[in-house]
Amino acid sequence: MADGDGAGIWAIADLVTPMAVRTVATLRVADHLAGGVRTARELAAVTGADADVLERVLRHLVTVGVFSRDAEGRYGLLPRGEELRDGHPSGARRLLDVESAIGRADLAFVALPHSVRTGEAAFPRQFGQTFWADLGASPERTADYDAQMGVDVTRWAEAVVPAFDWGSLERIVDVGGGSGTFLAALLAAYPGLRGTVLDQPETARAARATLAAAGLADRADAVAGDFFEALPAGADGYVLCAVLHDWDDDAARAILRRCAEAAGSRGRVLVIERVGADGESVHTGMDLRVLVYFGARERGVTELTALAGGAGLRVAGVHRAGGLAVVEMVAAGS
Repeated sequence: MADGDGAGIWAIADLVTPMAVRTVATLRVADHLAGGVRTARELAAVTGADADVLERVLRHLVTVGVFSRDAEGRYGLLPRGEELRDGHPSGARRLLDVESAIGRADLAFVALPHSVRTGEAAFPRQFGQTFWADLGASPERTADYDAQMGVDVTRWAEAVVPAFDWGSLERIVDVGGGSGTFLAALLAAYPGLRGTVLDQPETARAARATLAAAGLADRADAVAGDFFEALPAGADGYVLCAVLHDWDDDAARAILRRCAEAAGSRGRVLVIERVGADGESVHTGMDLRVLVYFGARERGVTELTALAGGAGLRVAGVHRAGGLAVVEMVAAGS
């Protein structure tokens, strides 16, 4: 069997190195090397691995510049390997850990041909249930997913908070607002703003803790709910931050319709998505990821506008934030 040796198309298609990297990320090998060089046998003892097999994996990762190996057979961290430590700014270890929410979901890419043939998510084909059902069956993965989304939304908030006049609103509902990180950023920037996170019960509890820790309990709360059901009415802004790209068109329209019903003729629905620098060129890798996970898609402003029309809304403005945008929607008749 030819090994490809990194040549041509094989260099971007070979699964050996990516899975070796994900394996050592799962075993937290880099963290165990943080204090200095160690042998494969020493690493196997602290990671619960087979020493011989771990040695073979590490030897391969030496060849691609993740780890070093000295004359005594001790392994150390190179700059690429440092990225696999917990706490590294890249956050790579958690994403690559195959026992984390995202790392596990990435394994469904082996069923991408199923998605291409059917238009359906690959995740249920691989794991026997939807991503959301699988997540809900594991409190550990739920907490991990909420934490990862909090990290992502923190980055988004840096661009999105100054891109729109949130101070023109008095009260918002962050629909599917996760651990409350985005709402906390908004309220910190706009002292007159009040808000509510709506999400699943476990996540709503996490959001309450986030808001309390930020000293915002007097202006914010979190409630358990389902954005396919009636939403709390009376707010003047309903925020969907990185929510619609997790759903196919029918489900996304249903979510928007619920927001429209709650917003009424005077409120606004504020959709925050990654739309590309030109508003239409979506992130192709993320587009395939949400396909595989959810049977969903990334959308540009034109596609979001079409969804709005099908939910009784019209786009009143597009507020750009680099590759992100706040797409402001209001009732179609207003």
